[in-house]
Amino acid sequence: MSIFSVATKNFAVDIDPIKDSQNLFNTARVTVTNTGKSTLNHVKVIYDDKSTENINSLSPGEKIMLSPPTNSSLKSVTVIADHGLNVTKTYRSPLKIPGMMGS
Repeated sequence: MSIFSVATKNFAVDIDPIKDSQNLFNTARVTVTNTGKSTLNHVKVIYDDKSTENINSLSPGEKIMLSPPTNSSLKSVTVIADHGLNVTKTYRSPLKIPGMMGS
């Protein structure tokens, strides 16, 4: 993937759900990015097929970070938007580097 990405589709979305397990606690976040050329409307984020969060619109290139609800099992996230967009991804864990906090 290039640092300089060019939108090729009118309507596209990318989601990056991350969960980071530390010794005493877990942290999680979900990044939703409009990777298309056009504004996305009626964006719905669904955590583990249960809790939902609505976003009115996302402009091209706009990125937002969300916190999953505390009752979420942190297995997967689905994003649905107008124009037939429906993307599901499972949570990933960041790479642990020896000597860094949380490693």
